[in-house]
Amino acid sequence: MEKPRYNRLVLKISGEALAGTQGFGLQQEMLVSVAAQVAEIRGMGVEVCVVVGGGNLWRGIAGSAQGMDRATADYMGMLATVMNALALQDALEKAGSDTRVLSAIEMRQVAEPYIRRRAIRHMEKGRIVIFAAGTGNPYFSTDTTAALRAAEVEAEVILMAKRVDGVYDLDPLKNPQAKKFDRLSYLDVLSKGLGVMDSTATSLCMDNNIPVIVFDLTIWGNIRRVIMGEAIGTYVGRDS
Repeated sequence: MEKPRYNRLVLKISGEALAGTQGFGLQQEMLVSVAAQVAEIRGMGVEVCVVVGGGNLWRGIAGSAQGMDRATADYMGMLATVMNALALQDALEKAGSDTRVLSAIEMRQVAEPYIRRRAIRHMEKGRIVIFAAGTGNPYFSTDTTAALRAAEVEAEVILMAKRVDGVYDLDPLKNPQAKKFDRLSYLDVLSKGLGVMDSTATSLCMDNNIPVIVFDLTIWGNIRRVIMGEAIGTYVGRDS
C-alpha cells in the first residue's frame, strides 16, 4: 500500500465549511463527512490536529463593524470555535477516533488547556487533537492559529479545507471568469492579496517553510487525496 506523503499535519476547517449548504450553524451531514474522512487518514497512521473556525456562528470582525468593542467581539468568536470543536469531537468519537479538544482559553469543564507538549503527546498516542479558541488573543484569526500551531507541533503541511476547490484571482462563487491557481509562492499570496489566509498567517508559514494546500472539503475523499500527494486544489509554498 502506498504511504501517505505527510506524517503530521494541521487541518484548518473554516466554520463556513461546517455549515455546509445551510450557510449558518452546523450541518450534521458535513460533520459526519469530515469526521469519517479525518478518521480514515488517522487510521493510515497520519498524526492529525485540527483548527476550526467559528464564522458559521459568529464573526468578530462583523461584530466590530456594528460598533461592538473589537476585543469583545473577537473573544465571542473564540467561543464559537469551541462550540464547533466540541461538535467535531463528538462526530469523530462516534466515528471511532480518540479525540482531545485543547483550548487556548482555559475552560477545564469542556476542554483541556492548550500545552504544546501535551498536544504532541496526544498525537504520538494516536489521538486526533482539535485546537479551539484561536490563539487566545483578540485581533488574530484562526488562519494565524493554524500557522502558529503547525510551527509549534512541527507539522509538515497545513491543509486549508474550504468550500471552493483552490485559490482564484477573483471570487469563483460570484465570477465565473475567475482564474484558478495550481501553485503559488508565499510572496505571490502576499503581493496579490489573495484570499488564502491573512498576511500574518502567510508570513508565519513563509518564515517556517510550512506549505499550505487549499482544497474543496465538500468533495468526499479529498482529504485522503491530498495526503496521498494527488495534485488537487492549490499548493502554496516557497516556490510557485
